[in-house]
Amino acid sequence: MGLGTSTVYPETTANAFELAAAVGYDGVELMVGIDPPSTDIDYVRKLVDYHQVPVLSVHSPCLVITQNIWGNDPWEKLRRSCRAANDLGADVVVVHPPFLWQREYARNFVAGIRGLARQTGVTLAVENMYPWRAPGATVFGYVPDWDPTEQDYDALTLDLSHAATAQASSLDYVEAWGNRLRHVHLTDGLGSSRDEHLFPGEGNQDAWQVVERLAAGRYSGHIIHEINTRRAADHEEREQQLADCLKQTRRHLMLGRTGRGERP
Repeated sequence: MGLGTSTVYPETTANAFELAAAVGYDGVELMVGIDPPSTDIDYVRKLVDYHQVPVLSVHSPCLVITQNIWGNDPWEKLRRSCRAANDLGADVVVVHPPFLWQREYARNFVAGIRGLARQTGVTLAVENMYPWRAPGATVFGYVPDWDPTEQDYDALTLDLSHAATAQASSLDYVEAWGNRLRHVHLTDGLGSSRDEHLFPGEGNQDAWQVVERLAAGRYSGHIIHEINTRRAADHEEREQQLADCLKQTRRHLMLGRTGRGERP
């Protein structure tokens, strides 16, 4: 169980490590580029040592708002993300599929991801995304597809909020992906055009059933809380919300392992 450092925004990466230690997470997912110190791997290593909280995974800077982090070459961003993962002891790099306008990057993306994973020994888990919807228009902004199901990727990241925005089912993804599912962003959404990142259980993605299904299937990857907590009044309220969420997540993991949980 890990805490995505973006979950504490507008607090900092340092605050995320502090909160993860206080609440009892097993580690963090480093979102590169949300605040400037997150790009300084030597600094992040000091946070790991000080708080005794490991980095479980690294989220490559592939968001629209982080397009200029670590240069403009998307392959170099991925190589640096893999180096960061190796330096920090993480075993997964989360990556989004290319944007529609990144034609050269997209040209050999599937094969390139596989080759880089083999070269670095890091699992590159491609994340499910969603169409961009606006009144009267739908834009398919990712290539080869926002839905990775039919693409020949070795490893996938399931984001429940993205599934909601795509008006898809996370349970269906779990079933369809099988052992290609290597990483989970446990969050939620209600199916609006916005990527909501609600607390699990607040949306329509059957989040707790997903957790129990993973546990029953002996899923061995990371589960990361990547949640929008900006409505929290202060650090203390954010800490309490996440402590409650972590406790509930672990409860459903146990229910899934013992076969006593809900069934879809």
